[in-house]
Amino acid sequence: MTQPPSQQPPQGGFGAPQEPPQGSPQPPAQPPQMPAAPPTPPPAQPGYGYPQAPEQAPGYGYPQQPGQQPGPYGQPGPYVQQPGPYGQQPGPYGQQPGPYGQQPQPGYGYPQQQYPGAPGPAGTGGGGPFKGRPAVLIGAAVAALLVIGGGVFLATSGGGDGKKPVAHGSTDAKPSVSSSVDEGDGNGDGRGGDDDLNAGRKAGEAKVLWLQTNDVDLPRDGSDVYGPWIVGDTVVKGMYRSISGYSVVDGKQKWTLKLPADMCAAPAQTTTDGKIVIGVKNGTTDKADCSDLQMIDLNTGKAGWKKAIKQSGLFDMMSDISLAISADTVTVGRTGASNAYRVSDGKDLFGKQSGNCQPYAFAGGPKLIAASSCRTGDVDKPQNQIQEIDPVTGKPKWTYRPAVGWEVDRVYSVSPLVVSLTQSQKKKWSLLAIKENGTLRSQLVSDKGDKFSPDCSGAFVIFGKSLEGCTGVAADANTFYMSTAAGTSASARTNKVVAFDLNTGKPKWKAAAPAGRTMKPLRMEGGNVLLYLEASYNQGGGIATLAPTGGTPHVLLQHPASTSQIESSFYNPRIAYADGRSFIASGRVSAANDKEELETKTMMAFGK
Repeated sequence: MTQPPSQQPPQGGFGAPQEPPQGSPQPPAQPPQMPAAPPTPPPAQPGYGYPQAPEQAPGYGYPQQPGQQPGPYGQPGPYVQQPGPYGQQPGPYGQQPGPYGQQPQPGYGYPQQQYPGAPGPAGTGGGGPFKGRPAVLIGAAVAALLVIGGGVFLATSGGGDGKKPVAHGSTDAKPSVSSSVDEGDGNGDGRGGDDDLNAGRKAGEAKVLWLQTNDVDLPRDGSDVYGPWIVGDTVVKGMYRSISGYSVVDGKQKWTLKLPADMCAAPAQTTTDGKIVIGVKNGTTDKADCSDLQMIDLNTGKAGWKKAIKQSGLFDMMSDISLAISADTVTVGRTGASNAYRVSDGKDLFGKQSGNCQPYAFAGGPKLIAASSCRTGDVDKPQNQIQEIDPVTGKPKWTYRPAVGWEVDRVYSVSPLVVSLTQSQKKKWSLLAIKENGTLRSQLVSDKGDKFSPDCSGAFVIFGKSLEGCTGVAADANTFYMSTAAGTSASARTNKVVAFDLNTGKPKWKAAAPAGRTMKPLRMEGGNVLLYLEASYNQGGGIATLAPTGGTPHVLLQHPASTSQIESSFYNPRIAYADGRSFIASGRVSAANDKEELETKTMMAFGK
């Protein structure tokens, strides 16, 4: 692996060690470590998803600084282990508008735009390669939003009227979305026609278990779809002013919970016993905020506690929030403040921190990770920090602080911890692996020419930030797996999964997708990487696994080619897999007119 030529550093290069602020607690005993500087990142300002001009630079876009220890990129890293104040006040509230009012586009079977400096998936922005030319991060979440030469992205708003949600059941109720099939094209009159979808199924291909189309009259600009979440024998999704559970076997509605206003936020995962807390708008006008929380038991569809988020001062923006769940704690992140509540009973756990740094977003799961912004007095020089915090008390267990100018963009894995950071002013991007004690483990470096495509949803916000919800990435104890971006031409529609050693940051191996296909990691499954083989216009998708040593993907579930046009038509699809069944749900429902809206496919299931 060749190293880029050494260059003179920019004035005041970010790779230089930073001095601890006066009076700050000292960092852990381990001395500061300096990873190599990152690649050209996804843009963070003026908003995630904004196109950026091409910019070429060696390594992660960071020139070699003489006299400094080279990192895996052959360059100094901008990250300096510094003491982070362990509880503090809001920093620059610089999360800027991201796209929202996008138009649907063809599904995964269609070529995506790729060009130097293009924005990446929502919330990750455009990118540059880990080394060499710009690497382009492309995700379905924003594929329709890529605009060469610039563009403006609009945010939609909704509302709620404060009425208490009422649960409706059950198996006798008409499904809120019908299974609609006929002649295998997805247009028909109910579950009875579902067998037509399997008429062209070949030996070895999975069955179409069911297909649903939308029957909800939506606002003119459509609605985001939240989920799916699988809880036992129920698959759950939320949209507009309801959240509903369906049988994983036949897609029939088991329950639906009507909401008084628009659903506006949801965490990536539930508690281990199937409970979730969602965000609901506090009114039905365009001025309504996403400031009400509603707990729901997804096993039954019963509503639990409901409460308004406590506001903390003038700069506590609640037009957009992000939610994350860890153990029995749900966190509420947004610009200006944060809160945490107990999922089981809604008890307040912790809120706005004292000091100079304020958490604005969280990632949940087996650990609770907080991203904080620290006040610097200069919005062009943001200071962020990463912390693992106690989910009950909110107290930090450790603090890792990158150099000034670098912002926490996404958490690709909580355990082990892999974090994406961006530097908007320089249009650079970096991936860090952090140890259990909060010190740097490695900075990831790819081979020259590799381009990556993590697909991150849930970042179409103005005054907030979501750290969770990315696919195309997975991690086990010592390895991080990420899919490369596919080519733009039909003949080049294939990609690879690259495995990175988390201890060194270097690639271990690359595994190619089956000929003419693309694949992306979903998570780890039984020690292997669980993959979604993406559908194309004439080839069905599927679920596969990849051994931690690489090699050839092993197909678990091959979706039929006869329904590939339906499967590839889902906009920004969300993929779930459990107990031998795969589920594809649209990420947003929007159409030009009422007729098209009611014909939109919303969820599809496959099985043996």
